[in-house]
Amino acid sequence: MEEAWRDARLNTTRRGLIAGAAAGGAGVLLPSTAAAKKRKKHRKVDVAIVGAGFAGLTAARKLAAAGKEVCVLEARDRVGGRTLNHRVQKGVIAELGGEYVGPTQDRVLALAKSVGVGTFKTYNDGDNVLVLNGARSRYPATPGLSPDPDFQEAILTAITKLNPMSEEVPVEAPWKAPKAEEWDKITLGQWRDANITAPGARRLFDIATEALFGAESEELSLLYTLFYTASAGNHSTKGDFTRLISTPGGAQESRFVGGSQKIPIEVAKRLGAQVVLKSPVRSIVQHGGRVVVTSDRMVVEAREVIVAIPPKLVLGIDFHPGLPAPKHKLLKGTPPGNLIKWEALYDKPWWRDGGYSGQAVSEQGPANTTFDNTPPSGGPPGILFGFIGGGQADRAARLTRAARRRAVLGNFVDFFGPEAAKPTESFELDWTDEAWTRGCPVAHPSAGLLRRYGPLLRKPLGRIHWAGTETATYWNGYMDGAVRSGKRAAREVIDEL
Repeated sequence: MEEAWRDARLNTTRRGLIAGAAAGGAGVLLPSTAAAKKRKKHRKVDVAIVGAGFAGLTAARKLAAAGKEVCVLEARDRVGGRTLNHRVQKGVIAELGGEYVGPTQDRVLALAKSVGVGTFKTYNDGDNVLVLNGARSRYPATPGLSPDPDFQEAILTAITKLNPMSEEVPVEAPWKAPKAEEWDKITLGQWRDANITAPGARRLFDIATEALFGAESEELSLLYTLFYTASAGNHSTKGDFTRLISTPGGAQESRFVGGSQKIPIEVAKRLGAQVVLKSPVRSIVQHGGRVVVTSDRMVVEAREVIVAIPPKLVLGIDFHPGLPAPKHKLLKGTPPGNLIKWEALYDKPWWRDGGYSGQAVSEQGPANTTFDNTPPSGGPPGILFGFIGGGQADRAARLTRAARRRAVLGNFVDFFGPEAAKPTESFELDWTDEAWTRGCPVAHPSAGLLRRYGPLLRKPLGRIHWAGTETATYWNGYMDGAVRSGKRAAREVIDEL
């Protein structure tokens, strides 16, 4: 049964990825296609759900448990949204999307436990590597704070200044913060320049931004960043910028056994025929107390609908009545991040023998941050990955696949030594090329948008409800936030039925 939900084989060439994105992109913008014109199956249910990522499947699971009949329509030929397991050899996978989990992310941890998916600690022994101001240094992975003065300025300034400000931002309504108007006019880049003095420290701050958001500091508002910081907690634990960037005690503390995509795979297996793959939704029509959702494979008539896909993809659906102008502006002004995950496979995790954790932070791109992605057994094989985010991702995407490989392996050699130059295999995924995602890890509202249009993030539109990690209060942008949003949307629908 699990084979039915296994993800499709990753495209092996960038040309293939681009072609797939172009073809999918054309389809998502059109309300009708050749496939959509074919005779379709009809299904009547209580709730139609658009998207089979963590949010959509969580909502479906909760509704099904409440005795409601659901139909989940997923455009891809797999479930899991922005998570994706890549099989590297028998019994070994590498995650090409979201993978980490940490303290206070209790909703996704509970979901994983309920479907039999365990966790293990991210490898964090030995030394991390820092490349800054033309010099390479190493420092203990625990506690993970380099003695380099620029490193300390970047990290400590962010923690000591962003954390207190974030406490003034309510996660349920960041637009109600006392200084919301002021903070939403300021970009994070402007705040950086006013508060961080050393050029090296500013560059390190930007590297963190590129990995966290897939965006540059100039693309983010200060209000949104403060909200994101406040959201890195739960109802009993304050959000903390340290938690966003840390491995032990932070958002990168643990990984899921079998890969993060195993969670939605297991949830989908239990939902069975209620999940329909290869079925992009083209239109949602509200009329006469019902909602008709038309996809490429079927027409679903429902009492309520939950839309649980990234903001940019929502714009590709034809709504009747149409989306209100403010909602359209919110969606349009919330672009996805730009992130490439590039991975190298080795016979063993040899860097561990050299006393390295596999974690590096560097001013030299394209891979400015790296992690050890070796399976829980400790190998073989050994796997290293690098994040390429923001402007670096845009520049790296213009390279040929071979040139990008040389550039990233050059980073790995600089960080950990000459053995990095000869992996047995390498693979990558540029999430902007994924037709049904368009970017990772999270979509971010442009400056001035959150204060003005934020109240529309979760506000239902008639019988249409909204889910997805971008609508979450806690752990916005993470798997945990997606799970929380799915639960919240399901509760809304149950109250209406």
